Amino acid sequence: MIISRRFLFVGGEGAREYWDDLQAHRIAREALEQGKVLGAICLAPVTLANAGVLAGRKATVWPDEAARLKAAGAKYTGSGVEIDGRIVSASGPESAKDFGEAIARLLGG
Repeated sequence: MIISRRFLFVGGEGAREYWDDLQAHRIAREALEQGKVLGAICLAPVTLANAGVLAGRKATVWPDEAARLKAAGAKYTGSGVEIDGRIVSASGPESAKDFGEAIARLLGG
């Protein structure tokens, strides 16, 4: 059970560890099912794509990994930050401030 109002996956090279992690995928799906704000930045949106939560949704990621999002059925936009429903994705460190602000807006802050 996820208690928080949001769940965020952070990027960087370490994010690759969770791309195929079944527990991370379960957490992403459950967060979305429970109406939580779900966010991922840099390389982390690949985890969301592999979890199946980006299929048919607009999303962005570090540009080198755009093909992975597209292959999972996401509508890759190439934007710095993309919001689709309660999912916020961002392309990298240069978008971190906008990513945080988008999450705050969705949380009503």
